[in-house]
Amino acid sequence: MVKIAVGNNALNGLYFYPKPAQERVYELGLTDRETVARKRVRFMIPFFIVMLAALVLIIGLWNGVRTFGPVYRQALLFLEVMNWYDGIVIDRLWVGHSAFWIIPGTEDIPFVQTWPQVLKKRGILTLIWIVGASIVAGLVVLIG
Repeated sequence: MVKIAVGNNALNGLYFYPKPAQERVYELGLTDRETVARKRVRFMIPFFIVMLAALVLIIGLWNGVRTFGPVYRQALLFLEVMNWYDGIVIDRLWVGHSAFWIIPGTEDIPFVQTWPQVLKKRGILTLIWIVGASIVAGLVVLIG
């Protein structure tokens, strides 16, 4: 979904970048805050809907699990693995080593999070997904 949203222009995903990189892009006049905010909303809402639907379908229909406890554990496992995979493999390794994501004029600014930032963000998301998994489990039980 990220590739579709970004297309062939990293500026389309500027909302993923650290604030200093965003500020430089604004200073360079390559885009503006309103455009970035609009693109963020246009991506994030469908993204969360698709991810939630996929998780409900995978656990509820494909795996055939219908009771809260097992659904919760599967949802939590899925969310936590994806959380850390996204932070380490996608963000640090793929994005961090791909010239595609370097926006001209920002070459001197880090465009991926540092390891301490990754650990902090993914740690906070770990706690959030403890609650998020219960939402998924509730939906699967209601639908099932």
